[in-house]
Formats: sequence, structure tokens, C-alpha cells
Amino acid sequence: MKIIYKIPGYILCLLGGFFLSWGGLIVRLFEEVDVWQMLFLRSLFFLIALSLFLFLTYRRETFSVIKSSGIAGLLGGLILSLSFVSYVISMTETTVANVVFIISTQTIFLAVMGYFFLKEKISKVGLFSIFLAMSGIAIMVGDSLNQGSLFGNIVALAIPINFSILVVIIRKYPHLDMIPAIFYSGVFSLFYGFVLSKDLSFSNHDLLLGFLLGVPQLAFGFICITIGSRTTPAVTVGLLMLLESICGTLWVWMFIGEIPPISVLIGGSIIILAIIFKYFDKKSVNKANSI
Repeated sequence: MKIIYKIPGYILCLLGGFFLSWGGLIVRLFEEVDVWQMLFLRSLFFLIALSLFLFLTYRRETFSVIKSSGIAGLLGGLILSLSFVSYVISMTETTVANVVFIISTQTIFLAVMGYFFLKEKISKVGLFSIFLAMSGIAIMVGDSLNQGSLFGNIVALAIPINFSILVVIIRKYPHLDMIPAIFYSGVFSLFYGFVLSKDLSFSNHDLLLGFLLGVPQLAFGFICITIGSRTTPAVTVGLLMLLESICGTLWVWMFIGEIPPISVLIGGSIIILAIIFKYFDKKSVNKANSI
């Protein structure tokens, strides 16, 4: 399995965005499960796939690698598990386009978190990017007052915020290996789903979708991004991850005819523009620092 570490980081990040982009469509295709049953199935198959990956990669060192992440890894896993919960809930409460465009703002939220908790400066272009992104979110959330999907949009906001908190934790503890944190997140979200599910009986159709949601969509997606981001600049990762937003919206339009309101497309376009601004701003800062 270690051959995956030899694949160029930017390719892995693109693959990660591609795998993650199928989540909205898969969620829409479930037939007989509630949110917590869906979370249980997703987390179960995700945890099985991730455990297999860890054992094939680290072999006898698997348990020591997980243990070495310590309290920081456990806390990171708890924060990420809340994102898993938010993802499933928001996907059932609002359009896929709303969710994926809001998720793409994680680069912007990371800049804000970095400023307050890591004392990282924000340039004028960075401030403009934040303003643009917040404007895009405001357009989508404002329209949701009329569309009846305000709750879903608010829950979706927890995803990029929690992810940004996770990255801040990792920066505070640079020795933290992201994979064990992801492992813990699967354990926590599996527990939530188990406790809150009305029952654990599933049709073969929903079991298959649970597998697709937990293994190729979530496990493959996170493994690719986690490994790819090690050798890819953070701002580049954020730009490449826009593939999730674009393809996620495209899949539900192509296969089930879900067309988001025009306000969502406008707001999403503004968010993408903000991230592109942030990307080129970071590139210029890095270039200036290298001179």
C-alpha cells in the first residue's frame, strides 16, 4: 500500500476531491434510512476500509502509530467526527450545491483561525478574499430563508469551521499524524450513529450505498488528501479541492436532475473566486519571502 506515497501530491489531492464529490449523489439515492442510520453505515464501512489501509501500510506498527498521536489525535478525531455528522445532516436538509460550496470555504476559515489562534497575518488581498467568501455564503444563506433550507446551510457551515480547527490543532502539534486522527473520527461517528439510530436493519440497496459512501467516497477521498497534502502547499490543496464543489454539483444535476437555485450558483461562483484570489495572494507572499 505504500506505493500510494509515491504518487505526486497534486494528483492525490485531485483524486481526493473527485472521490469526495460523489457524496451528495449517494446520499440522495438512499431509500429507507434516516440520518443516523446513514451515518452509522458510512462510518462502519469507512472504519473498516481505513483500518485495512493502516494495517497494510504500518503492519505491526499500526497500534503504536495510533497510540502515538495521543490526546491531540483524539481531540482532532472528535472535531472531525462532528464534521462527518454535519455532512450527512446538511446533505439531507439542503441542496448538494449549497453544501459543497460552503465546504470549499475551509481555506478562508483557515486563514481566519490562523489569525486568531496562530497569530498568522492576513494580507489585504486575503481580507478581500474573506469578504468575498462571506458575501457568497450570505447570498446562499439569505436565499435559504425563502427555500426552507436555512438549517441545512447553517449545519453545513460547521464542516469548514471544524476542519479549520483540526488544522490549527495539527499546527499546534506538528508531530501529529493525520491518519490516526481520521481513525478516531470514524470511531466517534460510528458511536453516534449506533446510539441514535432507530434500528440497525438495512436493505441490500442501502447497504451497498453505505459501502459506497464509506469506502470510495470517504475513505479513499480522505486517504488521498491526507497523503497528497504532505507534499502539496496548503493553498494549492484548497484550489484543487474545488473539484469536489464543481463535480458534486454536476453529478446530482446529471443523474437525478437536482438543479440548485440561481442564488446558490451566484454565491458558489463568488466563493470560488475568493479562493482563487486567496491562492494567488499566498503564492505572491511565498515568492516575496523567498527573495
